Amino acid sequence: MFKFFMVIGTVAIIISGLTSGAWTSGMQARANFATETRENRDQRNKVGLYTGIIGVVAFIIAGVISYLG
Repeated sequence: MFKFFMVIGTVAIIISGLTSGAWTSGMQARANFATETRENRDQRNKVGLYTGIIGVVAFIIAGVISYLG
């Protein structure tokens, strides 16, 4: 179960970073901001937030499993 939650957490954090634009340069972030609508930006940020929360929770569960196991 530990490996399962670690994989889920890692994938969720990667998806969160990609959708929120965390790994883009300043020029790319400005270009993305200028070319997308507010609704698209809000939806992208919502996906990033939710997958980030899922990733953190999965890492916490993996930590508890590791500590207790």
